[in-house]
Amino acid sequence: MNLIIDAGNTTVKLAAFNQDRLLKQLQIANENLTQEVDKILEMYPGIGHTIIASVSCLSEDQITAISEKTELYLVDQKLKIPFKNAYASPETLGADRIALAAAAVLHYGGTNSLVIDAGTCITYDLITDKEHYLGGAISPGLNMRYRALHDYTSRLPSLEAKDFPELIGNTTENSIHSGVVNGLCQEIDGVIGQYQSRYEHLTVILTGGDAVFLSKRLKKAIFARSNFLLEGLNFLLEYNKR
Repeated sequence: MNLIIDAGNTTVKLAAFNQDRLLKQLQIANENLTQEVDKILEMYPGIGHTIIASVSCLSEDQITAISEKTELYLVDQKLKIPFKNAYASPETLGADRIALAAAAVLHYGGTNSLVIDAGTCITYDLITDKEHYLGGAISPGLNMRYRALHDYTSRLPSLEAKDFPELIGNTTENSIHSGVVNGLCQEIDGVIGQYQSRYEHLTVILTGGDAVFLSKRLKKAIFARSNFLLEGLNFLLEYNKR
């Protein structure tokens, strides 16, 4: 059994897997990591291996505490990966993007795949039908766009994401919703279209915290998969255990 730890920009996700079957997952604050890991290990005493993907700052004490309880793997440049990394600066490639590429190989290997992760940032990652990772793009996520409009202006209000189907906003708040939501969906649809013009039979996967919210508004055909990154991390762990 495996313990998966995805330390993102805002929260930490924990998941327990038995081979490829997801048993449990939860989302916690960074400072509660050690206590919650202890609870999961008590709940699933068969867990013998852990993998950590971190784009935030986990402390050495947290990592050491986990390594003392299970065999620990870190998603870094030493980890074996099931694809060819053609990124020009592989040492800068985020652990989350490595895991997403691995998940694409696991579920859609042999096809051209574009993985879109809609979280704090929007990341686009392309894996070819030859299982070569080429790179992609990074842009501001949904909530980051709302915050930027408030933080970098003197009068625009701070708003939460809201589905706004209209093109024309008839109030300041509606204009912000139209600009952020419609603008982001236009971006995603446009990026998908650009990739489709270059890569035949492209499979598009949308994942991340805002995937469900955005998927209702996209015009392009996608596969929405909520646990894609966790599945990729579990695949990486199994791949390295072998």
